[in-house]
Amino acid sequence: MSDKKVSRQKSCHHCKSRSPSAPPDTSTIHYEKFWLYRYCSSVQQSDRQAQKAGQLFSGLLAMNVVFLGSAFISSMMFNHVAITVAEVWILLSTLKVLCLCWIIYYLLGTSRLPHAVLYRDSHAGPIWIRGSVLLFASFSILLNVFQIGYSTLLIQCKSKVDIVFPSIEIIFVCTQTFFLWHHSKDCIQVQHNFTRCGLMLTIATNLLLWLLAVTNDTIHIEIESQLREVEERFAGNETTSCTCPNTTVCKVFQKGYILLYPFSTEYCLVCCSVLYVMWKNVGRRISHHHVPHIKPKFKLQGVVFGPLLGTAAVIIGICVFMMYQIQATGSAPNFQAFVMYYSYHIVLLPLMTVGAVIGTIIHALEKRELDTLKNPTRSLDVILLMGAALGQIGMSYFSIVALVATDPNDLLNSLILSYSVLLIFQNITQNVFIIDGLHRQHVVAGTEARHTGHAGQHAVASELPEEETTTRSKRERTQMSPSKDEEMKEEQNDEAQDQRRMSVLELGQEIRKASLSYIHSYSHLSWKRRALREISFFLVLCNITLWVMPTFGAHPVFENGLEKSFYGYSTWFVIVNFGLPLSVFYRMHSVGGLVEVYVTA
Repeated sequence: MSDKKVSRQKSCHHCKSRSPSAPPDTSTIHYEKFWLYRYCSSVQQSDRQAQKAGQLFSGLLAMNVVFLGSAFISSMMFNHVAITVAEVWILLSTLKVLCLCWIIYYLLGTSRLPHAVLYRDSHAGPIWIRGSVLLFASFSILLNVFQIGYSTLLIQCKSKVDIVFPSIEIIFVCTQTFFLWHHSKDCIQVQHNFTRCGLMLTIATNLLLWLLAVTNDTIHIEIESQLREVEERFAGNETTSCTCPNTTVCKVFQKGYILLYPFSTEYCLVCCSVLYVMWKNVGRRISHHHVPHIKPKFKLQGVVFGPLLGTAAVIIGICVFMMYQIQATGSAPNFQAFVMYYSYHIVLLPLMTVGAVIGTIIHALEKRELDTLKNPTRSLDVILLMGAALGQIGMSYFSIVALVATDPNDLLNSLILSYSVLLIFQNITQNVFIIDGLHRQHVVAGTEARHTGHAGQHAVASELPEEETTTRSKRERTQMSPSKDEEMKEEQNDEAQDQRRMSVLELGQEIRKASLSYIHSYSHLSWKRRALREISFFLVLCNITLWVMPTFGAHPVFENGLEKSFYGYSTWFVIVNFGLPLSVFYRMHSVGGLVEVYVTA
């Protein structure tokens, strides 16, 4: 069956020029060039030019779709009467249906063609990226379920689009997540143009969904207006607008929507990064020397102080986060909660900055050469780190301007000002450290591992003779005991005690063996590699802490009210919704980069 499919494909001029007796070679398979290559004389020079032309065509398609969607969303922001949210949802639903059709066609058609996926990029779609896609997709689905439930309770004053749009979103998220989980490493070799256009259309749709989530504050304003109407009702003023019923289910839908709202923007950003790597890998042929023979694995060896300091930062951060959530999210936010939150960051950020600076200096002192091989995933990692840091840096500069213009001498204002300045320095130094580490060649640790294993075995062997002598003497004493009938019970008791002692001794020997092996592996590493691993592990745990706080509801930049009163609610809402998802994405992406630096150190 597969032979018939292959025979139906048209042969190109490369295949016709070969002699019939030449053996087939899968590494030099050629396909019929796409129409732009065949009919446009300016791109008939090489395959490279044809690939650039295809990328240009698909990029123009995505640019036009993004501009069209941005015009709709901007019109909705500035003119609610002419363009409504429902009309924007209809446009995005149409785009999502088109993306679904292409993804299903890719899954059932393109990827199953003969010689469709000859190569897979080992660097693309690592497990932590795919795990992030799966995690954010789960929360995005739950967010849409809450939105459907909230709109259903208010069906008398909500349109059917408010229910249809989240339903299509759930189908789109599920299908796209399945597609990215199984095919993120593909280097597709057939239907180049159609695949590029489908990937770019999906990227444009995710960007528009992210832009809508950043700018659309209708539900947040609706919830705040309902709270004001409840207060007016208690004051004796009757209101006739559509309000949420005073039930537990409606409150759960409201709180769940607000809590899960950032996950939707995170999901769109992560999907865009994975889809972009797939777009770059369309038609890519990976040579054998690009494929790593030994992939470095994450092992907790050579680190002591980094995990200890990082664990302390995580525990203290979780305590601060829980206390902040209790005190600052009430009806009247507590001043002490903000002081505690910003004080924790003012202590942690300088430590992270110093660690990143020391790590960069160690990289400069190392003799490892730079890895100059072409790697689209690494190039994208650098772009994403630099781009995502702009969100946090931009919010920091907005906060600095607002605080300096109001009252910088106030205690809370001075804390926020110090926090913003330190955050800028920390992002810049950490980016330099990660990018420098990603471009270093991997350390070949085979001989060191063997030397470490032999050293650990000799050390353990030197520790064992005394215990073996003790065990042997106990066995001899057991054999010399009398074997009379009246003393059988005593012998059984002695044997049971000896077995328990043996099991305890064996457990102690295993623990001592593992600890000695770990100590020898730690002492065998050079001080440069040891310091890089300590710093990387410490920064990993710190970035996890700084990722958890804003992801699960700690948003002091919006809750303290200082910047909101200076810029206004709508303006500051857009700034925070633009910068906060990028900052959360930056922390998550930094963890992946730091793990890579740790593994390759």
